Amino acid sequence: MTYRTKTYIAADWDSDKDAVDQLRKWNDSNHWSLSFTDAHDLAQARDESLNCSIKASLGKRLDVSKTFVLIVGENTKTVRSGGCQYCNSYNSWTSSCMRGHSVNYRSYIEYECDKAVQDGLKIVVLYNATIVNKTKCPDAVKNIGTHVAMRYYKEGKYYWDYQSVKDALY
Repeated sequence: MTYRTKTYIAADWDSDKDAVDQLRKWNDSNHWSLSFTDAHDLAQARDESLNCSIKASLGKRLDVSKTFVLIVGENTKTVRSGGCQYCNSYNSWTSSCMRGHSVNYRSYIEYECDKAVQDGLKIVVLYNATIVNKTKCPDAVKNIGTHVAMRYYKEGKYYWDYQSVKDALY
């Protein structure tokens, strides 16, 4: 039996890396009281792996997680990376995998969200913005869990909203 003790962070790593880095900075600091074990510290699939093997690796990390954190940015709902149609082993003529794997058109983010819901994980959706805009959130988690903005605007500047994130996680 696997114990679910970790926190899994999902995001559009190209566009929202700043928010992921900030969350990890709060977690790694001795001055902030966030304290979670990141599921991504487990072994990861290599970048040159097939999309299906990367999804299998993501699935293993989700299997040991109790909390699923999705960081939603401008492109989260429309990111397509991870779909079989973008894999070098996908044959578009026959709509099949040349290596015999089943074909799955979901992006990594869609896969992660679907699995988190299916596994009954605690779901926290953090928006890399000053407002919660559920139209940018993947459908699987749009109406599930806690949704909060990670930023606030004050006196002409944007700031990270540590307290809102902490409250959502705990």
